[in-house]
Amino acid sequence: MFASLRLIASSLVVLFCLSQCQQQDSKVSQKEANQETHVVSLPQSPLDNGDRFWVIAHRGVSGSYPENTLSAFQAAIDIRAEMVELDVSISEDGIPVVVHDKTVDRTTDFEGDVQSFSVKELKKMEVGAWFSEEFRGEEFPTLRESLELMKGQIAVNIEIKSEAVSDVINGGIVDKALQIVKELDMSSWVIFSSFDYRVMEHLNALDVQMPKALLYETSQSGELMPSELVKKYQVDVFNCSYRQLSQEWIADLQAHQIPYLVYTVNDPELMKELIEKGVSGMFTDFPQELLKIVEKL
Repeated sequence: MFASLRLIASSLVVLFCLSQCQQQDSKVSQKEANQETHVVSLPQSPLDNGDRFWVIAHRGVSGSYPENTLSAFQAAIDIRAEMVELDVSISEDGIPVVVHDKTVDRTTDFEGDVQSFSVKELKKMEVGAWFSEEFRGEEFPTLRESLELMKGQIAVNIEIKSEAVSDVINGGIVDKALQIVKELDMSSWVIFSSFDYRVMEHLNALDVQMPKALLYETSQSGELMPSELVKKYQVDVFNCSYRQLSQEWIADLQAHQIPYLVYTVNDPELMKELIEKGVSGMFTDFPQELLKIVEKL
């Protein structure tokens, strides 16, 4: 009888210990869930110096060269910027082309929406003289031509312009741009971004592993914090204007270990201030100036 009582007592002790361990494990799991960190996929760059900070040439070295041109992209490579940002729209015949504006008015001698011209017609437009006569004759670049120039030399941020986006996934602008990236074997060198959050959804449907950056846009974001947007759209990086970047956002992004890039920063003192705030990189028209600042830190 006494042996039976001892066995029962021992069993109760074991059950109690197991219960306590399960409760402790549950608390630890809950704590880990609350402190969930962000798994990041970023492009490679042969010019990355390992400081975990991205010097990004906004539309190429656009402070000294006509924006979104092969000359501006080559200049970014030459000065050893770590990434080029370029803008992608689509021609009337469905070819991804590199241009910032909805129309060709500002950067060519022609007028009209980019999407109203075939790529052959766009190729007849020069895109350098508006900036300086020195660059007259600069050719209107396609995405393929731009990536071919930069392949193996620099990382590329492809911003898909909102006016080029539709609800069509297969055969849409995102699909076409992604196909070019893959045909050139540049998936590890490229990150996509857009102000149109459908681009993130399309990329997740087409290739969830492709690096993505959300460009913050107020009307699509509601009251969500940056980390909540990053989780909702399954992106790797959060991009915003330096004017939008608040201390609350910084705390949220850093708590979840989410890289955040800011645009467009051309003032040297502001560059230093933002670096001190812990930004992961900056888009600038003058990457050569940002490089000088980073090298001194």
